[in-house]
Amino acid sequence: VQLVASGGGLVQPGGSLRLSCAASGFTFANYFMTWVRQAPGMGLEWVSAMHSGGGVVGYADSVKGRFTISRDNAKNTLYLQMNNLKPEDTAVYYCQQGGMHSGLARGQGTQVTVSS
Repeated sequence: VQLVASGGGLVQPGGSLRLSCAASGFTFANYFMTWVRQAPGMGLEWVSAMHSGGGVVGYADSVKGRFTISRDNAKNTLYLQMNNLKPEDTAVYYCQQGGMHSGLARGQGTQVTVSS
């Protein structure tokens, strides 16, 4: 199983980024997928999740209204559109096979830094 996250970077407050997670080694279309993040010195935080068929589970209160999760099962890819970014969104973002505590594969992460 491989989960390769990309799309992170340095962005100013109010800016946008779109994260992608390319999945391989398993039948992506059959799996519930999750985005989690870890800020410096903090624990892992659940961000959003999506059912295999595309139904959105929800969003963390801290990102609701600003982030949008989506997936393309034909491309084996999970996305996270992040708008109106804030400094507190600075973290390493990981895609997770299954739920946050499933024990299944988690990708290597992509760094998002929001700073002026």
